[in-house]
Amino acid sequence: MQSLKKERLSVMVTDAIKKMIVTENLQPGDKLYSEKQLSEKLEVSRSSIREALRMLEVLGLIKVYQGKGVFISEPEQSDKPVMSWVVENADSLREHFEVRLLIEPHAAQEASKKADEKDIKALTELFEAFKEHVRSGDVHQAIAADGAFHFAVAKAARNRTLIVLMRTMEQTLNEGWYASLHVPGRLVSSIEEHGALLRAIENHDAKAACQAMELHLQNALSDIHRYFGAL
Repeated sequence: MQSLKKERLSVMVTDAIKKMIVTENLQPGDKLYSEKQLSEKLEVSRSSIREALRMLEVLGLIKVYQGKGVFISEPEQSDKPVMSWVVENADSLREHFEVRLLIEPHAAQEASKKADEKDIKALTELFEAFKEHVRSGDVHQAIAADGAFHFAVAKAARNRTLIVLMRTMEQTLNEGWYASLHVPGRLVSSIEEHGALLRAIENHDAKAACQAMELHLQNALSDIHRYFGAL
């Protein structure tokens, strides 16, 4: 299944770079390989490398300096890394959620009208994978499954432009997923919210699907504000 493959690739590339940092004994301040070098070493696309580097930066393991390269973070930069990242990037996160609130409720509404058995099966599998990762405590995998679930909703809407927009957001703005799902309790809350959205799509209830997605995003935004004191 394509969405699950994408989920696994995202996690695998991030984990591979983390392992590389350890096995090559890279120290704080050391320069990491370039995007091109990492792409060649790991035999994946540069877009996958960029996605992994963004996530590693959010997690506080690296720091990306435009025009200079990627460097291993100093220990003090790794203290509460997600919180520091959210505070530093509050404006970008706010814009991220503004766009998602414009796009995704409509995507959910259209998905509820057009989803067929294959779409619903894909959403159900991703939902079950998300629940399993949350219950096992695998936050990284859960975040990847969450992004894949949202993208599957967009695909079910049968709108090529919407799919391109969501794919772009998933690949270039997915720090929002990471930030919100690092809030204590948000992963568990997302299980219930994803479940309500899935039921609405299964029932082809456009109004309920739109409302479920909007509530899910608003709750995530509120939780970021409450926990991080940002936005």
